[in-house]
Amino acid sequence: MKPSSHHIPAAVYWLVIALAILWGTSWPLMKLALVEMQPLRFRVFCVGVGGFGLLGVCLAMRAPLLVSRKAFFRIAGVAMFSAVGWSLCMSYGLRMMESGRAVIIAYMFPIWSVPLSAWLLREPLTPRRIVGLLAGLAGLGLLMGDEIYAVGRSPLGALLMFGTATCWAISTILAKKWAVPVPASTFAAWVNLCALVVLLPLSLLLEDGPFLPFGFSTGPLIGALYAAIVASLICQWIWFRLVTITSASVASISILTVPIVGVFSGLAVLSEEPRVTDLLALVLVVVALASVMLPGKPTAAKA
Repeated sequence: MKPSSHHIPAAVYWLVIALAILWGTSWPLMKLALVEMQPLRFRVFCVGVGGFGLLGVCLAMRAPLLVSRKAFFRIAGVAMFSAVGWSLCMSYGLRMMESGRAVIIAYMFPIWSVPLSAWLLREPLTPRRIVGLLAGLAGLGLLMGDEIYAVGRSPLGALLMFGTATCWAISTILAKKWAVPVPASTFAAWVNLCALVVLLPLSLLLEDGPFLPFGFSTGPLIGALYAAIVASLICQWIWFRLVTITSASVASISILTVPIVGVFSGLAVLSEEPRVTDLLALVLVVVALASVMLPGKPTAAKA
């Protein structure tokens, strides 16, 4: 007889906590950066810092930089959704909505990633994952609350943020399905650099203004630097590491804490008032996390 259990690697817990805090805090700060910086040029700065910064990490860790042609095309395919499509939808959508509401819609991507992973990756759609998904989405729905009216006033912004969620869901499935045998730092570096090749010409064609934020006022400057160094460099590495060591479903559901942090950090940075629904949503997201991440009861399996 051999026991089997619902097992989550210990590193996942720390990665989820780090992502929740670091990525959640980035949303109101990105909103500040976009006040003085053009959306595409903002993303060029972020993916440029992220890409070349991660190359430096690879060199320091002596991680391999070169990948095969097949691996490169797979990474480029992931980048078209996770960095290019995500950047385009997020940058313009965030300009049209409050940061807290935007992050809620953007993090609804488990709606797509969980069923897609069950279909394309043959990951089991267990009762616990279904409960976690429903609880997490209920929490996000609570946060939407009265903001449905705000979404109605900005349909294009809401549509773009739904596009952000869709791009992220597809990229998560592709990163798992097209597994490339390279360290997460190498994978994330090439994702950012592939995005840079696409976003730089687009920004030159469609926008004007600086690519660097160093002449901006304090708030936008801090927001741009944080988005580039923390969100695009550190968090990109953490996310692809998380996808590598756990299933796409668990990875997607487990970072539903990010919009909670995003909403509360938006309250702090943008001086908004918290509501009861924010606290209720926090409880539901904790339930969602517990349902997919806490170990289950061991079950006996035939040898």
